[in-house]
Amino acid sequence: MGVVSPVDRDRAPKQDRSRATRQRLLEAAVACLAEHGWAGSTVSVVAERAGVSRGAAQHHFPTREDLFTAAVEYVAEERSLALRALFPQGAAGDRRAVVSALVDLYTGPLFRAALHLWVAASNEEQLRPRVTELEARVGRETHRIAVELLGADESGPGVRETVQGLLDMARGLGLANLLTDDAPRRDRVVTQWAALLEQNLGR
Repeated sequence: MGVVSPVDRDRAPKQDRSRATRQRLLEAAVACLAEHGWAGSTVSVVAERAGVSRGAAQHHFPTREDLFTAAVEYVAEERSLALRALFPQGAAGDRRAVVSALVDLYTGPLFRAALHLWVAASNEEQLRPRVTELEARVGRETHRIAVELLGADESGPGVRETVQGLLDMARGLGLANLLTDDAPRRDRVVTQWAALLEQNLGR
């Protein structure tokens, strides 16, 4: 067994600390964006919430745009992993549970944060291409997971559009949830969509 040098021994804890700091910044950025919107979410505010210096924040993310696009992407990936973890063996047998889980994706803090980012991107030329690319990538991944979990065969006529309609509906419910918690109505809509999927996707 080789001897580990003091430099290598120090490097690993530093890398761990760096990863932990980066993760705290990303989580703090999403929380700030969800609570305060783009205008109220500066690098200084995020750094303070994360418990790090502004300099440390800028070491990881040189610009505000870098920080917030990375933050929403990070949590989107986490939610994709969480969605998969809900159905480790697949879930084609319980489409209502899948519809409910997909709707939940759009009614949490991630969607609220992403919405603030979209609004900012519509007015910020520097931010728009990043957010557009990120949204396209996240949308493709969510669609792919939905197809997989629903057991949908997209070679059939209208199947792809049916799945996309489900995701568009879920996004609409997420928008409605920004103003008021309308859980009972949302529950009825989820039940209806699950029934429609059974009719249109078959087995």
